[in-house]
Amino acid sequence: MHEAEGVDETVEALVEYALQALNCEYAGVALHTAGGRPEVPAVTDPVVAEIYRFQLAGEDGPLVQCMRDRATVSIPDLVQETRWPEWSKKVLDLGVHSVLDVPLWTGFGAVGVLGLYSHRSAAFGTDEEAVAHILARHAAVAVATARREENLMVAVDARKLVGQAMGILMERYDLDSDRAFQVLRRYSQDTNTKLREVAQQLIDSRRLPSV
Repeated sequence: MHEAEGVDETVEALVEYALQALNCEYAGVALHTAGGRPEVPAVTDPVVAEIYRFQLAGEDGPLVQCMRDRATVSIPDLVQETRWPEWSKKVLDLGVHSVLDVPLWTGFGAVGVLGLYSHRSAAFGTDEEAVAHILARHAAVAVATARREENLMVAVDARKLVGQAMGILMERYDLDSDRAFQVLRRYSQDTNTKLREVAQQLIDSRRLPSV
C-alpha cells in the first residue's frame, strides 16, 4: 500500500490484501471527502457497491455509523441484526451474513472506512478484528499520505499554469508580474472560475476568457 502511486492504487491494494488477510468474500473502502458525501473508490465486487449504495442513499447503516463515530461496527449475524432491519434484509438477499466495518483514521483526522463482508455467520472473531485494525492503521496512513502527495502535485501544477498564463499577459500587454496576477485573479472572481482553470483557458486560447 505504501508503495502505491496514488489514492486509487492504494485503496485497490488495501481491498485486495484484505480478502487474503481476513479470509472474507468481499471488501470495500469508503473515503471522507471535502464535500461531505463519502466516495467509494474501491470495491472487490459489485455486491459491495450495492451494500454501500443502500446505506449512503438512506444515510444510515453500519458504514455510516462507523464513519461518523470512528468506531468499529461488527455484525456477526445479519439475521439477528435489529438496528438496520431494511438494510439488513437487502444485504442478506445479496448472500452476506456477517459484516465488519473498521474506521480508517490518523492523528490528523478521519480518512474513511474499510468494510469487510462474508457469506458465513460469525466470520470475524477477535483475531480477525485485531488483524483488521492493524490493516486499517497502515491503510489510513497510506491513504492520507497518497492524498497529500496528490494535493501537492495539483498545487504545483496550478502554480506552473498560473506562471505560464502570467507570462503570456506580461508579454502581450506589457504588464509586470503583479499586474498580470491581478488580471487573472479578477477574471477568476468575475467568472466564479478557479484561478487554475482561468490560467489553463488563457494558455489554450491565448486570450482572456469572456466575462
